[in-house]
Amino acid sequence: MNHLLKLCVTVLLAVSLTACAVIREETDKEVLPWMKTSIAKLEKELIAKYGNEQEERIKRGLKQAASLWRSDDGDGDVFKVFVLDNFAGDQEAFDAMFTRFENLLTIVDGNMNAIGTEFCMQTDLDLGPVYSFDEVFAAYSPGAHVLDDFFKNKLAFVVLLNFPLTTLEERLKNGDRWSRREWAEVRLAQIFSKRVPAEVNLAIAKASALSDQYIAGYNIWMHHLLDSEGNRLFPEGMRLLSHWNLRDELKADYQLGETGLEKQRMIRKVMERIVDQSIPEVVIDNPHVDWDPFANTVAAAAVKDSDFSVPEDMNVTDAPEPNTRYSVLLETFLASKKMDPYSPNAPTLIARRFDENREIPEEQVRGMLEQVCGSPLVPRVAKLIEERLGRPLEAHDIWYNGFRGTGSYSEEKLNRIVSKKYPDAAAFAKDMPRMLRKLGFSRRTAGYLADHIVVEPARGSGHASGGEMPGQVARLRTRVGPNGMDYKGYNIATHEMGHNVEQVFSLNDVDHPLLKGVPNTAFTEAIAFIFQARDLELLGLDVEEDEQSEAYNALNEFWGTCEIAAVSLVDMEIWHWMYDNPEATPAELKQAVLQIAKDVWNKYYAPVLGEKDVTILAIYSHIIHSFLYLPDYPMGGMIAFQIEEHVKESGKVGKEVERMTTIGNVTPNLWMKEATGSKVGADALITAAEHALDALGR
Repeated sequence: MNHLLKLCVTVLLAVSLTACAVIREETDKEVLPWMKTSIAKLEKELIAKYGNEQEERIKRGLKQAASLWRSDDGDGDVFKVFVLDNFAGDQEAFDAMFTRFENLLTIVDGNMNAIGTEFCMQTDLDLGPVYSFDEVFAAYSPGAHVLDDFFKNKLAFVVLLNFPLTTLEERLKNGDRWSRREWAEVRLAQIFSKRVPAEVNLAIAKASALSDQYIAGYNIWMHHLLDSEGNRLFPEGMRLLSHWNLRDELKADYQLGETGLEKQRMIRKVMERIVDQSIPEVVIDNPHVDWDPFANTVAAAAVKDSDFSVPEDMNVTDAPEPNTRYSVLLETFLASKKMDPYSPNAPTLIARRFDENREIPEEQVRGMLEQVCGSPLVPRVAKLIEERLGRPLEAHDIWYNGFRGTGSYSEEKLNRIVSKKYPDAAAFAKDMPRMLRKLGFSRRTAGYLADHIVVEPARGSGHASGGEMPGQVARLRTRVGPNGMDYKGYNIATHEMGHNVEQVFSLNDVDHPLLKGVPNTAFTEAIAFIFQARDLELLGLDVEEDEQSEAYNALNEFWGTCEIAAVSLVDMEIWHWMYDNPEATPAELKQAVLQIAKDVWNKYYAPVLGEKDVTILAIYSHIIHSFLYLPDYPMGGMIAFQIEEHVKESGKVGKEVERMTTIGNVTPNLWMKEATGSKVGADALITAAEHALDALGR
């Protein structure tokens, strides 16, 4: 994930505290009645003191500081004293100011991160019951007041007076000519580009924490799903989190032939029930009821496969979940909207996510997504999938993963291998140095990385959490069952390990702490995908590497990117709808989401899969709790493919990942050009897919 010295750790991506709210000419206006006269006098005084060569910097700094100065910050005399005391007009003072701010803000970030991590530990990790006070700790944002305090004590104004706020256009146009120090100065100014009240940050943090908790507990007990004849298709004790584990189980079932198809159809129906909220509320994370998702009937469980106690208030009924999914989504929207008045140049979360967090305009991202989804290669790939399956395609085949072979390794066999190898999180941590060496990292570097990554059992599906201050560990969270890690958990763990490697390098080995991280979350996803794609290799299993397998790998990446690109388009349209309908009820939002999902499906998938008005593109949990995060996944897939192509030509994964992740947080195209020699885009993936089809005679 993108790190620009976040002063509020648990506000997550929704809080664009480090985004750039630009001071544009057209919005330049007198904030306070005395400000214009005061600025004019101060300009003359400072120019006289420091020389004409400082004129541009003086004018810019005064304008930036004045733009966020409020009446309770002081009158004209206070402003004058502040400016004269804090403008760094000589190089020695300017360098000292930069160095001090960079170091001290890193310490602030690091300590806020440490507190936030500890406060969320019980809700994030599988450590036993979560009590009501645990949820309060998790919802509390220790850094929420820091930015507000820095404006009150005027440290924020010191930065605005001395360092440049820049537009995205300026960064795209001039960034390749800036020095590393100049880039760090730009990122420093961005931290204080908004003046957001602490209560707004807290509201967003609370909505984020509550949505995380809702999703983390959304499990389906699969052995308690019944078909029309009362058969149980899934093994005892299988408890799958929506959407991650449901999707991954569906993918794994391609190996089971007709039996697998019946399971996939059942999973699809479960997904549809979740999306349209016809799912009986009592079946959510409850092993004490049986459920036929097709007939949508519920009964007391006829079998027992868990030690979970029966809820005292359990009422065995088919009463549906009361639009909770959309109530939670609506709360994230309403909380995010509180930021809008304090972000005049990016007045919606949509604008903040694209123009500020991603630093790629929405229309460009949309173009990349539509280029993939609408590619003429899609029907060609679909036809090949149909031939390989030997049956007409169905809606769930958007998750077809048969191009990526596991050789002779079935899901069941992989589960046995993984559970034996990794009975707990500690075993995975112990094995990391070996895995990292296998990826091409030197023994010393592999040890360094392993020492900076802590592996922990996740309550949810898993995630990676990086440090914010050099020396802090990165945290790898993945689900570990009572019988050890299964293949799904391991596959997720390799993905999160990729995140962690990026986090360690880009925090500890970049030349300026202000440049820690990568351009946006798509880039850290790209690194994670590269690790995840080598999961079988990291297990020490034989993986075919010939021209045909490379062609199938390219098609696997293309088909997977098409799927998540369509989901991302749904996510984007949902946020536009919410902004267009800010007074909507959860029921109205649900209907809108269902229609949006159908519209995107009908445009891109109905023509190739032959079924209209399918809603499963809306199943992704990220839609509910991740504040318009999903577009980073397909972008990450495209970026990962570009990096993969470069790695093939230039060396092993380890060496290239280490080099790339120390480029730091510059604009996406600048990073990609330095990393691979080309800009971010879908062309490499589409070209490779076309070559793959040609090579396979399709």
